[in-house]
Amino acid sequence: MNKFKFYFFLLIASLSLFSCSKDDSSTTIVPPVDYAVQYPIDIALIEDYLKNNYITVVNNPGKVDDQDVTILPLPTDGSKVSIYSYLNSSTYPKLLIRPVNLHNVDYNLYYLVLRPGVGISPCNVDGVLASYKGTYLSRSAATATPPSELTATFFEELKYPQTALSLYEVITGWSEVFPQFKTGTSTINDDGTVNYYDFGSGVMFIPSGLAYYNQLQGSIPAYSPLVFSFKLYNIQRLDQDNDGVFSYQEDLNNDGYVYDFRNTIAYPTTPSINLDDTDKDGIPDYIDVDDDGDNYTTRLEITKPAGTNSGLSLYFPFDPIVDDPLTTVIETETKGIPSYDKVAKTLDYTTAGRTRIHIDNTYPIKP
Repeated sequence: MNKFKFYFFLLIASLSLFSCSKDDSSTTIVPPVDYAVQYPIDIALIEDYLKNNYITVVNNPGKVDDQDVTILPLPTDGSKVSIYSYLNSSTYPKLLIRPVNLHNVDYNLYYLVLRPGVGISPCNVDGVLASYKGTYLSRSAATATPPSELTATFFEELKYPQTALSLYEVITGWSEVFPQFKTGTSTINDDGTVNYYDFGSGVMFIPSGLAYYNQLQGSIPAYSPLVFSFKLYNIQRLDQDNDGVFSYQEDLNNDGYVYDFRNTIAYPTTPSINLDDTDKDGIPDYIDVDDDGDNYTTRLEITKPAGTNSGLSLYFPFDPIVDDPLTTVIETETKGIPSYDKVAKTLDYTTAGRTRIHIDNTYPIKP
């Protein structure tokens, strides 16, 4: 009886494996549409949307609905103007285009500036505390009645953000647009809620190649251009390589953008691309633990030497800590990352624009 059961179960298992194998082999994998083929479809959809819709914006400083956006089809009576009419406007709202070269495609990334903000801008790999509302664009197939129709379908909204989203981990469209905006100011109420003022706000219109492209994302179909209205409340500085220097401080040309092009055709054959790469090893500084290629890690070079007693894990912060005028405590060690004069053999802690030791491979004094 036991022997019979053994062969019975073996037969069932064999049939199951065969069945699974047959199903798997019958699956057809459709290769992605070429980016250069899909982009003209996306940009035509986006520009159609911009030219045939208008925008209304709530102005209610300090309240949660401040800068709320509604986008509606243009009325036939000519009483409203299209979003596209704000292109390169001298006042706000202002529709702008950010060129983005990716996938061997020159993308036009449209974004509408409702208010630029008054605070500071994130780097494209920082964290952003932002509220947003997202829709995706699609066009129905043309028939005799009705004709092809462009629709915007809501898929997600976040009104009360609690944590920052890393621009290093979100879609490319976000990381390209957010550095063009600034934070605002805020006040905290007795109940712990926050009122935000004068923050950057806008709308971005993202081709699918700078979004999820051929991937299904929740209810968003593949190859969907996305529209996000957003409000930038605050930012969080991040350190992608955990080397003790924030990533925005490793933006050598201070343009607000750092890139890793190692997996693209553009690198290294396009010299015009600024990699923010000190040692030219192909790894940009913001993800390179040894920025100057001297075989000493950045963190080691800015760490307090062993045997001293300051309690500080990092000897030199990127910028100095200012002495507190309300106390007698004098900061004598956190002076900022210095530069090294190899002739005078001295360290310079304060000169603006100095070449700091972690990006200077001539610096011989190692901790």
